[in-house]
Amino acid sequence: MSRSNKNKSTCNDGGASNESSAGGIAGERDSHLDHEIAQLTKLRSSPHELLGRVVPGRMRLPASTVRMLVGREGNFSGRGRFSSADGCHVLSRYLPTKGPWVVDRMKSRAYVSQFSDDGSLFIAGFQGSHIRVYDVDRGWKVKKDISARNLRWTITDTSLSPDKLYLVYASMSPIIHIVTVGSATTESIANITEIHHGLNFSSDEDDDEFGIFSIKFSTDGKELVAGTSDSSICVYDLGADKLSLRIPAHQSDVNTVCFADESGHLIYSGSDDSFCKVWDRRCFVTKGQPAGILMGHLEGITFINSRGDGRYLISNGKDQTTKLWDIRKMSSNAINLGLGDDEWDYRWMDYPEYARNLKHPHDQSLATYKGHSVLRTLVRCYFSPSYSTGQKYIYTGSSDSSVYIYDLVSGAQVAKLDHHEAPVRDCSWHPFYPMMISSAWDGDIVRWEFPGSDEATVPPNKRAGRVRRRNLLYL
Repeated sequence: MSRSNKNKSTCNDGGASNESSAGGIAGERDSHLDHEIAQLTKLRSSPHELLGRVVPGRMRLPASTVRMLVGREGNFSGRGRFSSADGCHVLSRYLPTKGPWVVDRMKSRAYVSQFSDDGSLFIAGFQGSHIRVYDVDRGWKVKKDISARNLRWTITDTSLSPDKLYLVYASMSPIIHIVTVGSATTESIANITEIHHGLNFSSDEDDDEFGIFSIKFSTDGKELVAGTSDSSICVYDLGADKLSLRIPAHQSDVNTVCFADESGHLIYSGSDDSFCKVWDRRCFVTKGQPAGILMGHLEGITFINSRGDGRYLISNGKDQTTKLWDIRKMSSNAINLGLGDDEWDYRWMDYPEYARNLKHPHDQSLATYKGHSVLRTLVRCYFSPSYSTGQKYIYTGSSDSSVYIYDLVSGAQVAKLDHHEAPVRDCSWHPFYPMMISSAWDGDIVRWEFPGSDEATVPPNKRAGRVRRRNLLYL
């Protein structure tokens, strides 16, 4: 990320509580999350007691899949079928760790890779002005091959509309471009084979150009929310074709934004100022301030992912941690500590050893997950799918070229996927199948599965003689 420009209702008048969380710190195998979300996670991924019971009055977890199938056929639970929690308990045991199988290989860095909400499409965005939309159900055939328009530096983010008809892409420019994905044209060259309509996120008061780091569709597809390099959050009304809201939200680059839930009322934002903020649009006009601030990271936020319930979120930080938050524990005050080292730059420097065990004295996070590396680029993290895992896991890319999967409750690292030879900026778990896609700066888009297909995997030395390069102009 460039360091440009560096020089229940939440509308209560009293703001949010300053109370710190009482939960333990995850990331160590003997630590456990002691909070409501731990119980919610267990309820969504634990089997019916009669399916997992070994002897009367005793359960053994994880329950045997064979025993659960026998119990289902014998209708032990009285339902005649698996509940969603039963299904999650079975599916969450089979992690997508086999492989990898190459989906595509490009000559430029991969910055974005995401499944559509139903898993039928997959989008990958590359630094070389290129976006590809793959038809997952048709053997990963390229459905749309997009050559981006007016690209500056790289494609920083993409977002697919809920109806899968439109795709927007952003770069270091105030103009977002929208492409029709549902058209019959496979090769989409900007304003040659197809029109890439531009949406202007700047206002009349803007004196300087700015870039957009993050862009997301609302659940109803009527709005876009964006985070910008001029410290702002923007909301664009697609129906009116105009910018409807601009919030001077942070003291530095806004690297990540998202809607908290389907209502669209709450927006989460994360910035290089080290804060996650919660914005409630129902009362923003009267207050003009965030509904609350979440403190705990010592360095900038690279990505935020909502659990989708308007309550919990996770964030990746340049302090080399992922943190879990409950917005009911947010504060109305902001205390920015940082490392106190103005010379440290995550784009080309390693994180200082002395800082790895530092902790914010007012840390409001519920849990902290460590092991991966958040350097060089805006590495992304996510909750695992609700349907297949009950959001039992957290997974993240890493600048050490791997993908990490952590248990949400215990904090234990349950898997590490190694293949890439450059930072893994993005990764995406299929919403229904035990399948994950990772994308990295080596240009590889690869698939991980359980148990995997019969295709040959990539040999370990697939790039013999290839030299790793370190560029000082990392994003």
